[in-house]
Amino acid sequence: MQVLVIGAGVVGLAIGRTAALAGHDTTVAEATAGIGNGISSRNSEVIHGGLYYPTGSLRARHCVRGRRMLYEFCAAHDVAHRKCGKLVVATNAAELAKVETILAQARANGVEGMELIGGNAARAMETELSCIGALWSPETGIIDSHGYMRALWGELEDRGGMIAFETPVERLGYKASQWQVRFGGREPGTVAFDAVVNAAGLGAQPLARRIDGYPADQVPRLVLGKGNYFGFAGRPIFSRLIYPTPVDGGLGVHVTLDLAGRMRFGPDVEWVAAENYAVDPHRADSFYARIRNYWPGLPDGSLVPDYAGIRPKLTGPGEPAADFLIAGPSAHGMPRLVNLFGIESPGLTSSLSLAEEVVGALS
Repeated sequence: MQVLVIGAGVVGLAIGRTAALAGHDTTVAEATAGIGNGISSRNSEVIHGGLYYPTGSLRARHCVRGRRMLYEFCAAHDVAHRKCGKLVVATNAAELAKVETILAQARANGVEGMELIGGNAARAMETELSCIGALWSPETGIIDSHGYMRALWGELEDRGGMIAFETPVERLGYKASQWQVRFGGREPGTVAFDAVVNAAGLGAQPLARRIDGYPADQVPRLVLGKGNYFGFAGRPIFSRLIYPTPVDGGLGVHVTLDLAGRMRFGPDVEWVAAENYAVDPHRADSFYARIRNYWPGLPDGSLVPDYAGIRPKLTGPGEPAADFLIAGPSAHGMPRLVNLFGIESPGLTSSLSLAEEVVGALS
């Protein structure tokens, strides 16, 4: 079967690699000149445990399963990663109650090794912390996301697949038992495929509207949730990821680390109307206040604007977080077509598990 995957982000690459491993003739079409140039290059590079998501949801199922698959993949393909663990900290009684709820959720989701510890035990792990209790997640880690994407790309090509760069999809329609896909770019034209996967991230909804005959009521709204990050100008203080209790739209301003040991803080949640990746230095004011709840020793003037990403959310401020939306033929009635909407965090962690489900839906 000739399979087209639209979008060479981490999820698109995982789907392309899985389709090629299944023996399909696979092409990944990417509008830009490289892999991972959208959402995938602007995340926290965290391998999530699967703590927060409603039991039975796609996010819970694919995060927990995908995490296990991802650690195995990294070990087998020499992708740099570290299972550093994370602490979800509570600084007052209300937050402690929330942490206990998260523990119950995590255990219901099958997350391994979860433990509720007291403030003294948390400070024994991270001496600069201020908290009355914390949830310890030993399975959480960090990853070289670009190294991971390069490994997916390599395996895609090893199995005969290819990526067509600078090849935007302008329109597609189903005719004569195949998908006729019109490409723009340097070599415009129309090519036929047996199956199509829309993994275009922020562009998934606009692309779905360019599918001839696709039901308009099956295209969800797109809500842009911008996340800003600030780097820390000093030496790293923490050796593990530190998370506050979750906030509306995200997991709160937390401590993230990269594999070089650099420490940064974020993301926050900024609801925006259009893509804009500039980090407003004035947002640091709110970062200082939030971070000092669990790290009172944060020095003045130590936060510097770093980068921002945008989550392709399906729900907005004050609304419950939406699940991943995997719209296959049973949802819209069109053969061998899967549209992926709202694949935000934990999309990277879930990518290998999502890929198996999507490729299975194409047959």
